[in-house]
Amino acid sequence: MIFKGVREGKPYPAHQLDHRDWARIPPRQVRLDEMVTITKVLELDKLLSEDSTFYGDLFPHAVRWKGVIYLESGLHRAVRAALRNRTVLHARVFDMDGSAPRTGPTPSAPPPRPGW
Repeated sequence: MIFKGVREGKPYPAHQLDHRDWARIPPRQVRLDEMVTITKVLELDKLLSEDSTFYGDLFPHAVRWKGVIYLESGLHRAVRAALRNRTVLHARVFDMDGSAPRTGPTPSAPPPRPGW
């Protein structure tokens, strides 16, 4: 079995993350068999395309909700990894169990100094 499960649609509430918010989440390794995909359809032309991530993030996006990691984007990259006998995938994982969507600067960023 490649994935923990396959379903159609997002079971979690909207997270309102944009590309900039996703870019702030560092990628980490996630086992393929711990993820549930939210897309049932695999498009062969995208699977075989070498430049399928040319205009997007290099890392798939996943959402952790109620202890389950849902693969939101990057299904084709995940399947390509599985076809290459890889069991893990580097992905950006947004933890809805312990985080709320953020807007503005990240909490670790120091406040701007006057005159800068």
